[in-house]
Amino acid sequence: METTSTLTALTAGMLLPFGGDRVTRVPHELARDFVPGDALIVLQDRGDLLHVPAADRAAARAAVDTAHEAFEAMGRVSDAQLDAFYLAFARRLEDDAGFVRIAAANQQDVTAARERGRSVTRLVLDERMRAGMVAGLRGWAEVASPRGQVVRTLQHESWRLEEVTDRLGVVAFVFEGRPNVFADACGVLRSGNTVVFRIGSDALRTARAIVEHALRPALAEAGLPEGAASLVDAPSRASGWALFSDPRLALAVARGSGEAVRQLGTVAQQAGNPVSLHGTGGAWLLVGRSADPDRLLAAVHRSLDRKVCNTLNTMCVVRERAEELIPVVLEGLRRAAVDRGTEGKLYVTERSRGWVPGELFDRVVTISRAEGVSDEPQAEPLVEAQLGIEWEWEDSPEVSLVVVDDLDEAIGLCNRYSPRFVVSVLAEEPAEQQRVWDGVDAPFVGNGFTRWVDGQYALLTPELGLSNWERGRLLGRSAILSGDAIVTRRIRAEQVDPDLHR
Repeated sequence: METTSTLTALTAGMLLPFGGDRVTRVPHELARDFVPGDALIVLQDRGDLLHVPAADRAAARAAVDTAHEAFEAMGRVSDAQLDAFYLAFARRLEDDAGFVRIAAANQQDVTAARERGRSVTRLVLDERMRAGMVAGLRGWAEVASPRGQVVRTLQHESWRLEEVTDRLGVVAFVFEGRPNVFADACGVLRSGNTVVFRIGSDALRTARAIVEHALRPALAEAGLPEGAASLVDAPSRASGWALFSDPRLALAVARGSGEAVRQLGTVAQQAGNPVSLHGTGGAWLLVGRSADPDRLLAAVHRSLDRKVCNTLNTMCVVRERAEELIPVVLEGLRRAAVDRGTEGKLYVTERSRGWVPGELFDRVVTISRAEGVSDEPQAEPLVEAQLGIEWEWEDSPEVSLVVVDDLDEAIGLCNRYSPRFVVSVLAEEPAEQQRVWDGVDAPFVGNGFTRWVDGQYALLTPELGLSNWERGRLLGRSAILSGDAIVTRRIRAEQVDPDLHR
């Protein structure tokens, strides 16, 4: 008896199981829009229903098809060809005559995003980003190939084994409006992998222009298969779900923040694909009783220069030093805002409100947001459970503040509410620093400003992204993902005695 069939329609109110013992209902809009050829993904953690139209499935499938086919050919590509690709890609981005087309497409994207009230801080492909992309590509050309490295040799009496690094497979990247990720993600080719990009609709014109005028010509010049780096040419977020649900992926990498990244991670894991989630969550700063005021001031000030994943988001100050140090925290926030020509915004837990000057809750300031400027109180209360909110600010720095009894309470709050990503401990006593290192569940821990967390800046290696620990600690590698780290291991046997047997 046949027990399976193809889903061709949905009925409003239809019950769908998830999580083993729960059900969710199909809403009217989803039932109305679902047609034959579409797919439905039921997320097993919360019962979200993700509608994937047939066109998005086809766009993702086509991109993976070409990448999968190209991976077979990449085993015959030399390291010299890979070097040539990176250098050719960099030259095309440096060439003003060709780049003007990319810049024009980017300007269209930026204008359209602003009209929709979208943030453009990571979308603008300015000269700084362009130079960073060129430097990153040239950096990949200088990275030694990780393929074919003998990691371990085991010698038997008449035969031996070698454990050797090798290419992994098709790596999928989903990222929002960040054109520079094209240069970052091409790092996976360094170890013989292929890559599929899916970029957010905000930057799709820019992506198409980069592919047409720089990426694809560089692949051809170096003699690499065209599918070694392919774009999912679809604006819908559903194309990302379709991409991450393809079981042919060797690794799924999501860069961005918030709910979109969480959904993508769940989609990939349900499909059996290893996943690396990057950039979700701001940094936490834990201020101990031995904190030095000058170091604290510098840490707050320098951790708020721009909004990215390692920007300071939440501060915990021990009660014993709160009266002295909270004014220092506020001064650091003020200086960061002055640097950007704006005002800063503070969120304070109700129980900590007494340590913050009352006039900040009454003072109305102009806050610069993606959708425009607005007049708001400079400080607002929040409940403890909101400490995990990541403030996606545009120009006006925003941070949360809570006063804690001691560092142990700060560690507990961090492990409970933070994205388990970047933590800084401001304390002069080694014992306090060690207490945070031992207790906090985060891959990146420092004792100063939080913005040091970056592969290029900290490890002097091109970075593909940074992973948090919200979904558990990472096996066998740090939370910095780099192209030369995306490898597998194979075991090769060399038999000396032809009559070897068991």
